[in-house]
Amino acid sequence: MKESQKTICLLGSTGSIGVQSLDVAEKYGYKISALAANRSVAKLEEQCRRFKPDTAYISEPYYSDLKTRLADTATKIVTGDGALEALAAESEGDTVINALMGIRGLRPTLSAIEAKKDVALANKETLVAGGEIVMSKVAEKGVKLLPVDSEHSAIFQCLQGGGKIKRILLTASGGPFYGKTYGELKGITPADALKHPNWSMGQKITIDSSSLMNKGLEFIEAMHLFNVLPEQIEVIIHRESVIHSMVEFEDNAVIAQLGSPDMRLCIQYALTYPNRAPSLATPLDFKAIRSLSFDVPDEETFSLLALAKRAAAKGGSMPAVMNGANEAAVALFLDGKIKYTDIFEAVTEVTENAPFTLSPDLEQIEEADAFAREQIYSYFG
Repeated sequence: MKESQKTICLLGSTGSIGVQSLDVAEKYGYKISALAANRSVAKLEEQCRRFKPDTAYISEPYYSDLKTRLADTATKIVTGDGALEALAAESEGDTVINALMGIRGLRPTLSAIEAKKDVALANKETLVAGGEIVMSKVAEKGVKLLPVDSEHSAIFQCLQGGGKIKRILLTASGGPFYGKTYGELKGITPADALKHPNWSMGQKITIDSSSLMNKGLEFIEAMHLFNVLPEQIEVIIHRESVIHSMVEFEDNAVIAQLGSPDMRLCIQYALTYPNRAPSLATPLDFKAIRSLSFDVPDEETFSLLALAKRAAAKGGSMPAVMNGANEAAVALFLDGKIKYTDIFEAVTEVTENAPFTLSPDLEQIEEADAFAREQIYSYFG
């Protein structure tokens, strides 16, 4: 297939990853068959007029507004229960980019795989909550699940030469609060936590990056994507965000992927794989890189990373509970209803005291997620 013939269904088109995915699609002339957003009506309207998708999804409260705005176009507007899954499965095209936020990305991922479409995955919660189910379905249907997260894209690129993995070195910037004590975190505001030192991302993932929960979620995601044990993954603080991750092979050789902090490179590689092509990302200027530093994460202060490692080791429903609890707590923090350190305390309490299911099915995963959210709301009562 020529690259110009690729047709894409983009879920989460108005978020940071979605917008950058459209930059890549426009550069390479990819057709956009479907777009989906939650509530950004004006931005989705602009995208529909620019890319002329056959179908667009928006959540129910905004359906009438979008339908009216696009009445003069040929784009069909859909909403409601099951519409995202249907869009992922039934829209024209060979590739679904899943850039949705949170657990709501799980069912559309499974629907796309069931329909034998390749998935470019930027929704890490898909694998955190339902990794065993998803990877089993990928193997059954023979499709590609290509990582878009910068760290997992880096690992995937390092593996292209072959070789047996000894260890994955998962890099983390350390976020805006690197070096702070737990006591110093207590007065942190949402505005403070949204100041990431290197990356421009959505609000939820930026908060997760500041608490190192994002690295915990990526730890679990890497286990499933690359079929490795928890003890084969090591998180390393790398403040410069130049090395996006590394792989140590059985002969002790280490291969790293380096690049500017630009998600368009990761998105592009997922779409052009196994080929490479000129990129919109800024080239690295090695003369401007004075040093590359490394450190170990402070898991006592940033205890959610340690919690995620425990969830990874235990498996079953525990990662889904942890993820659901974290999503709910972060939303409360962004709304100004709880303190920053409340996230650490409440998510840990709920996760470690929730009922446990060893091999949950999809419905049990969603029940675990709902239970965790209810417990977080009760915790702050």
